[in-house]
Amino acid sequence: MSVFGVLSDRGKGHVVTAILIAMVAMLFTGISYGRMARAYPSAGSAFTYVAQEVNPAVGYVTGWSMVMDYMLNPLICTVWCAGQASQFAPGVPPWIWKIFFVIVFTFLNVRGIKTSARINTGMAFFMGIVVVAIFIAGARYIFGVPHDGAYFTRPFYDPMTFTFSGLFGCTSIAVLTYIGFDGISTLSEKRKSQAKYPAGNGIDVRGDRHTLGIRSLHRPVNLAGFATVPGHHTAYSYVAGRSWKPLFPIVGFTLLLANFGSGLGAQIGAARLLYGMGRSNALPKSFFGVVDEKHRIPRNNVFLVGGVALVGAFLLEIVAGYKTYSLGATSLTWETFKKS
Repeated sequence: MSVFGVLSDRGKGHVVTAILIAMVAMLFTGISYGRMARAYPSAGSAFTYVAQEVNPAVGYVTGWSMVMDYMLNPLICTVWCAGQASQFAPGVPPWIWKIFFVIVFTFLNVRGIKTSARINTGMAFFMGIVVVAIFIAGARYIFGVPHDGAYFTRPFYDPMTFTFSGLFGCTSIAVLTYIGFDGISTLSEKRKSQAKYPAGNGIDVRGDRHTLGIRSLHRPVNLAGFATVPGHHTAYSYVAGRSWKPLFPIVGFTLLLANFGSGLGAQIGAARLLYGMGRSNALPKSFFGVVDEKHRIPRNNVFLVGGVALVGAFLLEIVAGYKTYSLGATSLTWETFKKS
């Protein structure tokens, strides 16, 4: 959970409360996406839903808004993965890792949906084991020493640090940990049976894809009531390592895997959204609306998104939102740019 440090810093320790509030809001959005995906099983996702239910012109605007978001997500995952990988292999410059991850994302996605699905399944299995290990180690750490009653309620509400502005500022970032079902909805045409498609659409808990690669600010993060760690993006690793030392590198590697899977899914989601818009003539159909005959993948779009991610990783790291979220801001502003 690479966003943990930012949430704790912004919400003064009220991470759990912020995530629960965000869950309620995103639950209804996820259910809505599920119902619309059943009604309109199209790669266009919200572009198609709005165009069919409201107006094609409004759908066009919605589609372009989503394209901007979908183009940004692979870029962010590339930058975060490169930064994290350079921590494991400091002898390799981050720019080499950026090229490496973009090439791997693109290569795996042009191989087809099944290839990406198998890789994500394997990573999900490993990450599930790590989650269980974190729960066990955390329980042993917490219940291994006596605590007063307030200790167990403080993560939800700490009267010494609670403010509504801090909580809701934290919630606006915490909501990103639930995003992912919009990308899944672009794959609705790939399902074998509409009857098997859940109405709730299953909120994607690969939250690290849209925690937007929190990068270290090279200043301590004060985790309320717990400890001080070197930076935002490693905060969760330090917390896990506090409960059991081997978890520090394990969680760091797991976060890398999570963002890798997220970047992989974000790229194909962006490519299929562009395909849906191209097929509907909202974009030039001759380029965006075609698929590879062998793998049934919109290959042109996959390469395009990969190229944008590569260029953006080098040229737009500060301006494109990566620094925005590492600074705890909720939107890109001139003040945010000056801070970077």
